[in-house]
Amino acid sequence: MLIRPAELAAIRAGTVDLAFRRWERPRLLAGTRMRTAVGLVEVVSVRPVAARAITADEARRAGAASRTELLSRLGSRADRRIYRVELRYGGADPRVALRGQSALSEEEVEQLGDRLARLDAASRHGPWTWQTLELIARRPGVRAPDLAAEVGLETVVFKRDVRKLKELGLTESLDVGYRLAPRGQAFLGTRT
Repeated sequence: MLIRPAELAAIRAGTVDLAFRRWERPRLLAGTRMRTAVGLVEVVSVRPVAARAITADEARRAGAASRTELLSRLGSRADRRIYRVELRYGGADPRVALRGQSALSEEEVEQLGDRLARLDAASRHGPWTWQTLELIARRPGVRAPDLAAEVGLETVVFKRDVRKLKELGLTESLDVGYRLAPRGQAFLGTRT
C-alpha cells in the first residue's frame, strides 16, 4: 500500500490513523507491519465499507480536509470496493538500530557468515553476497543499475540481493545508491 510522505508523517505523529483504498480484494491483512520512511506502520484492521458510511471525522482521520475530498481521491471505480484500513505507528524500523551495531561478537560474525552462505547457496546466479558487500564498500553512492552492470546482473535482481543484505543490517540505501552500514563495515572487516 502506497502512503504519501505527508500521511506517513501524520501517522507517526498520531493525527492520521485511517486510510481508505479502492481494491478488487483486500491487499493487506490485520497485523501486517510495513516498513516505511518514518518507521513501522501497523495495520490494525481492514474491512469493506460503503462510501455513504464514511464520516467526516473518518475522512479527517485519513488526512483529508473533508469527506468530499476523500471521496474524490478514491475516484468512482464501481468495480472496486472501498476498504477502511485502520493504521498505527509501530515504532522505529528495527533495521536502523541493527545496522548501527558495529561491535560484533564472534557468535554474531559466525551467524552472519552462515546466513550469507545460505543466501549464496540458494542463489540462481551463484555466490554473490561477499562480492556485493565489497562492491558497495568500494563504490558507495553509485546507482544500482551501474553496480548491477558491473557484476553482470539485471538491476531488479541486484536490488533484490541488496535488500537481503539490508535485512541483515549490513547495508543502507542512500538517495542514490547504497553504502555499508557500520555493521556491514565491521563484518566485512572480519573477512581475511
